[in-house]
Amino acid sequence: MQWRGRRGSSNIEDRRGRSIAGAGGIGIVGMLVVLAVGYFFGVDISPLVQELDQGQPQQQGTVELSERDKQYGEFVSVVLADTEEVWGAVLPQQAGMDYVKPSLVLYRGQVQSACGGASAAMGPFYCPNDRKVYLDTDFFDMMEKRMGAGGDFAYAYVIAHEIGHHVQNLTGVLGQVNAARSRSGEAQSNQLSVLTELQADCYAGIWARGAEKMFGTLDEGDLQEAQRAAQAVGDDVIQANAGRTPMPDSFTHGSAAQRQEWLMRGFRSGDMAQCDTFQAARG
Repeated sequence: MQWRGRRGSSNIEDRRGRSIAGAGGIGIVGMLVVLAVGYFFGVDISPLVQELDQGQPQQQGTVELSERDKQYGEFVSVVLADTEEVWGAVLPQQAGMDYVKPSLVLYRGQVQSACGGASAAMGPFYCPNDRKVYLDTDFFDMMEKRMGAGGDFAYAYVIAHEIGHHVQNLTGVLGQVNAARSRSGEAQSNQLSVLTELQADCYAGIWARGAEKMFGTLDEGDLQEAQRAAQAVGDDVIQANAGRTPMPDSFTHGSAAQRQEWLMRGFRSGDMAQCDTFQAARG
């Protein structure tokens, strides 16, 4: 991915040097289970994380950023700037509305958001209440070492997916789905969550197409990196890696195949109308 030497975003809030709290004691199985639960629509599942991590020492204080941390910060800043450029053009053209830039909070260990407390074990998330994306960049290392989904474009896909949720918030989709989920049983609520996540994947594909058109971002193999990442965070793969039999009724983000399909649908079309997962589900 071609990102070095390009404009970074001014909408980065870096909290990584402020404090550190140990959250590594839950292990990869526990981490994957938490990722399967997800952090969505302002639901605070930090008590679950705390239960998984019970008995592990917690440290707080200041921490010096490593060179790798600094590189990640620069990378995230450039990717966020790219999303601002792409959606600043796409949203007015295709949805008739201005794009309001979100902030992206870099943190380490644990963080407080307007949606409640969160742990790094839960993975990146978007909080609609404060219109911020929250990201512990150590998640990138986990993607590479434990999920087999490394690579800068794979990491960019993760950021673009969360920005996709911001687009949904701006267009009103998140509010509508949240209201519908509050009136639904568990199975229907899960299905609505899956459709919302798949649409965010599709929007990530639109970003990738726009970034390539505007900046010549993609290197050979970048799309394959993003597809590997989409596969790694599929509910079926996560559940299988956690030693569970995949149960489609419990999916909240979609299967690996679905996530790859909708990512590529957005990339090939560049069209928000082609990302209507809700209409597709109605047949």
